Amino acid sequence: GVEVGPQPQGVARADVLDKMRKIVKHGLDFVQLFNEGKEFPPCTIEVFKIMEKVDYPRNKNGEIIAIIHPKLQDQDWQPLKSGDPLFLTLDGEVIPYQGNCTVYPTFINEAAYYEKKQAFVKTEKIKLTARHLRLPVS
Repeated sequence: GVEVGPQPQGVARADVLDKMRKIVKHGLDFVQLFNEGKEFPPCTIEVFKIMEKVDYPRNKNGEIIAIIHPKLQDQDWQPLKSGDPLFLTLDGEVIPYQGNCTVYPTFINEAAYYEKKQAFVKTEKIKLTARHLRLPVS
């Protein structure tokens, strides 16, 4: 599957549709070239690996007591370091990130995840290395 976003639920955006078409075209081009016997050299790529889902701060009744801090809003895939603002309580208190390493949050404040008790997902940036790739000769 291909998910391209973010975009509001029920909204069709031309720019997002164009990105999705380009991604699918690149995938199909790769399959065609691979099937034609093209050899792909080794490569390394940076990716984001999911570490954990993070919920909103809640009171003893399970009610949300803080929202995403304005400095974190719309900062998907940007580094989040210990001490950076994370949440803002309804009383105006800043709740900082208290992790032991830099993380890269994504799906920040997505409406579709409120019911799943997810404020954002913490990811770590890692490098993956692929060996050369070629269709085996039969």
